[in-house]
Amino acid sequence: MIPLSVVQLTSTIQQVLEKELEPLIWVVGELADFRQAPQGHVYFELVEKEGNQVQAKIRANLWQFTFRTVAAKFESVTGTTLKSGMKVLAQVSVTYHPVYGLSLNVKDIDPSFSLGERARIRQETVNRLTQEGKLRSNAQVQLPLVIQRIAVISSSTAAGYGDFINQIDGNPSGYKIYHRLFPSLMQGNEAVPQLLAAMDHVAKQAAKLHLDALVIIRGGGAQLDLDCFDDYTLGLKIAEFPLPVFTGIGHERDETIADLVAHTRLKTPTAVAEFILSSYREFEDQLGIAAQRLDWITRSKFKEEERLLQSLGFRLQGEAKQLLSRGEERVRTCSSRIFLAAKSLGKQEIVTLSQKSELLKKESQRYLKQQMDRVSQLELQSRQLNPASLLKKGYTRTEKEGIPIHKILVTPGDQLITFTATQKISSTVQTMDKK
Repeated sequence: MIPLSVVQLTSTIQQVLEKELEPLIWVVGELADFRQAPQGHVYFELVEKEGNQVQAKIRANLWQFTFRTVAAKFESVTGTTLKSGMKVLAQVSVTYHPVYGLSLNVKDIDPSFSLGERARIRQETVNRLTQEGKLRSNAQVQLPLVIQRIAVISSSTAAGYGDFINQIDGNPSGYKIYHRLFPSLMQGNEAVPQLLAAMDHVAKQAAKLHLDALVIIRGGGAQLDLDCFDDYTLGLKIAEFPLPVFTGIGHERDETIADLVAHTRLKTPTAVAEFILSSYREFEDQLGIAAQRLDWITRSKFKEEERLLQSLGFRLQGEAKQLLSRGEERVRTCSSRIFLAAKSLGKQEIVTLSQKSELLKKESQRYLKQQMDRVSQLELQSRQLNPASLLKKGYTRTEKEGIPIHKILVTPGDQLITFTATQKISSTVQTMDKK
């Protein structure tokens, strides 16, 4: 047996997993070592226990873009957040890296499964927006697969706005994201009217600019500086806004009303930028999974069609043999009939051919005699028209410079050559008379 290199072995494992496993699988397990990285991605282990004894475990991750959606849905249904020790039903794709090994990429978590594990916690009413059913209205606005065109409400001089633009435009993956600033004050007594006016302007331009989302950001501040984001009118405006609203106000205290009613709340402007960029990475990942799934389905379909084709081939082979046997019998019958008919027809054709041959022989002899008579006549005419014959009869031919004199002008003094049957006579023209 020829030994494999580590690269060959890991490549074989990777190929076998991609070939034999479906791109997406539902798996039950317990969350362990659940932690969120500064970038917003979540890393943990999915384990299975018997008592306190771990029977199996595998590394897993939830990328930021997916985690925000999954966590929000999970909390809205169960009333609690995802954490270690919780048993979940997760939809995953199995990945194997030659260096980092086997891991799970979590795509979704079914919150209804966890309801049986945890009692549902009712959310407390925080203000009029909750009583009116507006608190999560904006969260119901469908988020596009890839956020490509955004409106930004901020102060053009805010440090947070500069950080956000630098993060968006300078992303290492080179993603191109259209953004347009709708300036507004972000603190003070005049902030709310300007924020509302800016949102009205965005709503009017949304269709024309093909906007995907609205981003409200600033660079943090003191408690009094953030009071405008607790305004009921602004909260209602965000809740009913036709586009998904992301907030990155940049404060450490409890969430403001603007954060609660927004589609997605992030801590800082750069976190909002990273969240938007992660939608591109997630979309690329989904495309990869779709391609793998398409490949898996295609190969399965090919195998199924190959089996069907093989079955049809056997049937076709049997029917072809039967048809061939019947065809050979018909060919033998037809061949016998054709041979008899050809033999009879051949005799008739021989008689006809003999008659035509005799007729052709007579016609050929007659035609040959006519042509020989014609040749004799032409030969006689040729002898009569021969210039030598005319000269023998006493006629002469006179030329000037090799040209017959009837075709050229002759003047006194010209040298002429006269031909007879036996002589060539040179002469000089002395005089000429008009005839």
